[in-house]
Amino acid sequence: MGIEKAIFQRTELLLGRTFIKKAAEKKVIIFGIGGVGSWCAESLVRSGIIHLTIVDSDLISESNINRQLLATIKTIGKAKTEVLKERLLEINPTVQVTALQQIYDPETSASYQLETFDFIIDAIDSLSNKIHLIQTATKTNAVFLSSMGAALKMDPTRIKVAEFWDVEGCPLAAALRKRIKKIGGTSKKFKCVYSDEFLQNIGEEIEIPVFEESFEPSDTLKADNWSHKKSRINGTTSYMPAMFGMTLTGLVVQMIEKESRL
Repeated sequence: MGIEKAIFQRTELLLGRTFIKKAAEKKVIIFGIGGVGSWCAESLVRSGIIHLTIVDSDLISESNINRQLLATIKTIGKAKTEVLKERLLEINPTVQVTALQQIYDPETSASYQLETFDFIIDAIDSLSNKIHLIQTATKTNAVFLSSMGAALKMDPTRIKVAEFWDVEGCPLAAALRKRIKKIGGTSKKFKCVYSDEFLQNIGEEIEIPVFEESFEPSDTLKADNWSHKKSRINGTTSYMPAMFGMTLTGLVVQMIEKESRL
């Protein structure tokens, strides 16, 4: 038995050989491979996705270790995209991973050729870029899925999936909808992973340390206004972002499985 067939033996037992073939044909792109996106990427590859593009401009920092799949003491300062690509190839050497260490924004949007993908997954933090991606991706024929915020959450039983305009109890979704309505809405419906739980930070406000000199971003990323600092730091558990990411994978798997039965 070949290595690839052995890897997906248990998946094939449950979902069938046609699912494995269909999954291997799909092209998926993930924007943001932090707490949500990194776990989504790995579980997609473990589910049989072969063609995967991962997009993220950030380097790994100490504060990522509590929740991001690729963050360890040994990977601090390395590009998230390259670390994740290496890991995914260790899981399945036949995976075709395109790792893009860059930002998604209005200026770079066209370069991703979103119309060539079957699935587009949004796991980015920037509100303005998230809005642009939502509007752009929903103009394509691809299935678009989006993660709302996994920070300030603790109860895994409150993770839900809903159509974007029907999400209730999520401040991020509400803020996105308000701004998107003002600029014309979306071209089609899409599903989101979210939680209606909302906790407050109870710890003291912290200052995230700047990288050591050896960990400075490249000149290219500096030109793209790269920053490891966020405008606001919210508390996050280790498991909630992972569960958001794996729920996104679950949606992809279910859609491919449904297609494989047609």
